Amino acid sequence: MAGPLELSPHALDHLQGSQTRRMLPPGGDLIRVGSRRWFLQTGMAGLAGLSLVDQLRLSAAGATKPDGSKPDGGKKAVILFWLSGGPSHIDMWDPKPEAPQEIRGPYRAISTNVSGIQICEHLPLQARIMDKLSIIRSVDCSASNHTPITMQAGNALARRTDDGNDGGGYPSMGSVAAKYRGPNDPSMPAFVGLADSWKSDVWGAGQMGNDFEPLKGNELPGRLAIPSGVNVARLQDRQELRRQFNRLDRSLERHAAVEPLDRYTQMAYEMVTSGKVQKAFDISQEPAAVRDAYGRESIGEKGLLARRLVEAGVTFVLVSGAWGYFDHHGDEVRWGGIQKGLTPLLPSVDRMMYTLINDLSERGLLDSTLVLMMGEFGRSPVMTKTAGREHWTNVMSMLVAGGGLPSGQVIGSTDEKGYGIKEGRVTPGDLAATTYRHLGIDLETQWVNSQGRPIPIVTEGGRPIPGLS
Repeated sequence: MAGPLELSPHALDHLQGSQTRRMLPPGGDLIRVGSRRWFLQTGMAGLAGLSLVDQLRLSAAGATKPDGSKPDGGKKAVILFWLSGGPSHIDMWDPKPEAPQEIRGPYRAISTNVSGIQICEHLPLQARIMDKLSIIRSVDCSASNHTPITMQAGNALARRTDDGNDGGGYPSMGSVAAKYRGPNDPSMPAFVGLADSWKSDVWGAGQMGNDFEPLKGNELPGRLAIPSGVNVARLQDRQELRRQFNRLDRSLERHAAVEPLDRYTQMAYEMVTSGKVQKAFDISQEPAAVRDAYGRESIGEKGLLARRLVEAGVTFVLVSGAWGYFDHHGDEVRWGGIQKGLTPLLPSVDRMMYTLINDLSERGLLDSTLVLMMGEFGRSPVMTKTAGREHWTNVMSMLVAGGGLPSGQVIGSTDEKGYGIKEGRVTPGDLAATTYRHLGIDLETQWVNSQGRPIPIVTEGGRPIPGLS
């Protein structure tokens, strides 16, 4: 065991501070002012490695029926809240009030509005809407590690390997959604990540390709902003627009798909000049009371932004409040232990989830929007000497809401001390199958990796979670 001064790289990560980032930084330094150059840079330079034109074209390909409609005819979306670091199942959604003190921890269990279901005392708002939620207490996270890879991919074969091949090439659920469903509105991106730490909190497309990577939500608004000095009326001359693109790359004239490309070029242009994306990201348009209800801190503002994005037509939104903030090893590390570290976080998460679920319901969006809340694994049942809990890959809990799925229930269980799964095992593949079914994506779908091999989007026998049918 390491002594007081022999800290592992992981421990050092916890002790290091981080620079404070603005949630939506301005994009003035990302594009130059000037109508032709500005638009070409915005449309062609790429967002998260993908040009706006390419995204529109590729989102439409394979994600719609020949008549342009969605596979299920509906406007389905997913919001995945990533509690980075590994939230404690015992201290949140799977309390053990009869266990010894070193296991049950410092919190009391409280009743909810569903008879027989108890959760942590610091989640009173979730307790009030338990009839709209489902708790899964038996998620098998044994393949997971301290990264978003396995659980965000919904795939036990996608793992952290630390050899330069993390994830094994497998894509995230959001990237699968981007490829096989596309956006609900063609003027919006399909997959958006709202996170400050990208590598640690967001898993992307793997070998599915850069075309299906999540767009960085903290950069996108700035890149689509129209700087002062741009003559929009001039841009509205479609013939001039065509000439500008042809001068940029004469090879487009020889491309067999020049007309379809021109169509999506025009769509990209309309996305920029219509301001729809910019408007969706502008949470200042929300009443002060709504912003207060969600909370003015990171998780609250991102939760509100996620609602605005799915309402505007984004299919999959990944939200992380902060890097590693649920990694509560003990009071000696950056994020503290359970009492000192987790306690201040829970009211923000509780308030945001309560407000989001009610907001989606009032707007008629709850049945069409699947809401997931989880991390990479649970925390150890026995408290550490420094009032925290270690990583625990035997089992974790997660929250599910919306999507027109059954609610007001607990799925699965752990043993009396929270060590392992007692019944109702749910695998990462089950999570993926449930998500894809909601989005209307055929569970038998296969994608082709870089070696030309067809790979199923649902692996390891995954099936929609029993109880959520």
